[in-house]
Amino acid sequence: MSLSLIIGCCWVLAAAVTAMLPMRRQLLPGLALLMVAPVLIGAIGWDYGWIPAIAAFAAFVSMFRNPLKYLWKWAKGERPEIPK
Repeated sequence: MSLSLIIGCCWVLAAAVTAMLPMRRQLLPGLALLMVAPVLIGAIGWDYGWIPAIAAFAAFVSMFRNPLKYLWKWAKGERPEIPK
């Protein structure tokens, strides 16, 4: 197993732990995971090709669908509500 897959597995575990935190404590680790994901997906794509990279991207979008929806609405100029 390559380093990119080992780091990817650690990323998935960190995302799962972050999802179990209360909403107010998810912000900083969630942002860090959100920023690291494209680099990690690129590394997986570099090592294994575009099909595993697409699978990793699909998993990323599935895990971060709500933050990505929020960022999309915010980028469009809307003011989405943050859950408590």
